Amino acid sequence: MPRTVSRADVLAFYQAYSRRDLPTVAAFLHEDVHWTVSGPVDVLRYCGERQNRGEVMHMITVVIPQMFRERRFDPEHILIEGDAVAVLARLTGVQHDGRVISYRLAHFVRFRDGKVAALTSIIDSFNAVEQITGRAISLQPQGAGGEPLDDLIVI
Repeated sequence: MPRTVSRADVLAFYQAYSRRDLPTVAAFLHEDVHWTVSGPVDVLRYCGERQNRGEVMHMITVVIPQMFRERRFDPEHILIEGDAVAVLARLTGVQHDGRVISYRLAHFVRFRDGKVAALTSIIDSFNAVEQITGRAISLQPQGAGGEPLDDLIVI
């Protein structure tokens, strides 16, 4: 039977993650943690899969700071059942040009032996990409020359 993770441990992990307390975050990560962030890797370089503590810490210490000079992670709701945790949160980041980006996300976390063994992050990537690029994403189908295809029905 999976060991129940304590609410205190979950809150301590997220407080460290939000504060960028890197030694504490690293201590909370299982050596073979599997960390997945949904989204377009070409625009949001912190998206994709990381397979161990070293890769996750590289994302946190190198990749994210390349995109944001500051960031804040604010959990709004946390549900815990056994070793499984679901979190609804808001991420707010300040890009290097001063633009503030803010979007919602959900984390689904599996703890093992009191450490994060798996984390899947589902982000509002559509909203994040629009904010980061500074332009709206068109959902209108376009022809080869970029002209709108008004008569196309997309199912």
